Amino acid sequence: MAGNPGKRALNRREPQPRAKRPRPPKHLTATALAEWRRLVRILKPTKLLTEAEADVLAVYCQTYARWVEASEHLEREGMVTLLENGYPVQSAYMSIVNNCIRTMHRLMGELGLTPAARSRLQVDDKERPLTVDDILDAAVHGD
Repeated sequence: MAGNPGKRALNRREPQPRAKRPRPPKHLTATALAEWRRLVRILKPTKLLTEAEADVLAVYCQTYARWVEASEHLEREGMVTLLENGYPVQSAYMSIVNNCIRTMHRLMGELGLTPAARSRLQVDDKERPLTVDDILDAAVHGD
């Protein structure tokens, strides 16, 4: 979907997974399931979401839920914890938050959820949903 910027021969035998909306795994937490549903609504019109992406989406959503939980803990308890001797140390939840952010960022790229990732994708104009800019452009140019 990113086109062929290197002009390499295309793989005409690339496996094509069924364009079937994946079902969320039963082990997702409530927060992860809410994120799953939100992303499925976003990704459905792009036709990038197939049953093959179920595990990537599940890992993203569960990581998102952990990020939310750890962030809430940091908000309540602060970023610094005091040891028994009074020495301040960074909360372990900071590491959890940072690891979740790194994982989420990688998976966002895989799922086309960042501006940079989307800029590398191409969709057939017939299948691309109309944007406000498309409508305004058509009105101005009489299309």
